[in-house]
Amino acid sequence: MSSKVIKGESIEEMKKMDDESIDLIFADPPYWMRVEGVLNRVEGTEFNGCDDDWDQFDSLEDYENFTREWLTECYRILKPNGSIWIIGGMQCVYSIGAIMQQIGYWLINDVVWHKKNPTPNFKGTRLNNSHETLIWATKSKKSKYTFNYKTAKELNHDTVSDSDFKKGVRKQLGSVWRIAVCAGNERLKDDEGMKLHSTQKPEELLYRVIAISSRKGDVVLDPFGGTMTTGAIAKRLGREYIMIERDEKYYEYGLRRIEKEVFEDSDIANAVFDKKQKRVTMTEMIKAGFFVENEYFYLKNGEKIGTIQLDGKMLYNGEVIDMHTCAAKAKGVKANRVNGFDVWCVLRDDQLVPISDVREQYRATLEE
Repeated sequence: MSSKVIKGESIEEMKKMDDESIDLIFADPPYWMRVEGVLNRVEGTEFNGCDDDWDQFDSLEDYENFTREWLTECYRILKPNGSIWIIGGMQCVYSIGAIMQQIGYWLINDVVWHKKNPTPNFKGTRLNNSHETLIWATKSKKSKYTFNYKTAKELNHDTVSDSDFKKGVRKQLGSVWRIAVCAGNERLKDDEGMKLHSTQKPEELLYRVIAISSRKGDVVLDPFGGTMTTGAIAKRLGREYIMIERDEKYYEYGLRRIEKEVFEDSDIANAVFDKKQKRVTMTEMIKAGFFVENEYFYLKNGEKIGTIQLDGKMLYNGEVIDMHTCAAKAKGVKANRVNGFDVWCVLRDDQLVPISDVREQYRATLEE
């Protein structure tokens, strides 16, 4: 399937699509903000919020019917192992989540987009609304959806400081994402220099979503294209994209934006961190000469612990046990087993070398 940008109504255009043809859906639907009157900033200027025609509905029933209809079409065209992300504010996300479960979606996560630079509450009548919620879901509990777990770790700058990240520290990506609101040069402007769209989402947000929940070549659909951030980032990451947008102005500007994008061909785009490596055993590495029978294994602090045997097990305190159990005992942890490839070192040229590095050297010979 080739990428395309469609000008039309989202529900009608989705009805033309084949069943189970989409790998990933990102939807930024109308929030039904219910904005009334004029809102002024503290200094008296008018705040240009979201009062667009596309965000107007007559009643809660009207909004729920619309939501149910587009979510039903998404469910039909999503592949069994695909997934869907939907973003919403407090006005709509609870209705959307309830309807999703009624249709049959299985919820994986709700993610809080914590805005680094939220719009202030000018009247001071309630808490500053500094977040939006994303729902990540599949078609069923049994769906084998894409999750590039290690790629997600590489994108985690929320709970890992820049200094620690440079040192190689990686932690699981959590469900609170600290990302700034779209601003500056990233914000699309019209020919008069005015803000094109009132709810343009930041590229970093879409970059995370697409990078961690799809693979290169997958088809990404956005039924509410807007400024085409989804399409632009999908193209940057080497995914195919289908964008639907009914507004002529959004369509034209968004199309131009996508056309300027190029594939970045990065480790993130290619999900290099999540590629499964060939499984190799200690026994075959010993036979290949990368380890020597009865050589000592050390902890990273230099403490000599035990010797490796021909069958890949270790001789430790007079007993022969597997190297993962031995790692747990040597470190004195509560767990019965610890991954030995994260623990053990061997001496090479009078230097301690992690056995995981030796394993990578052996794997490299298999690829030659």
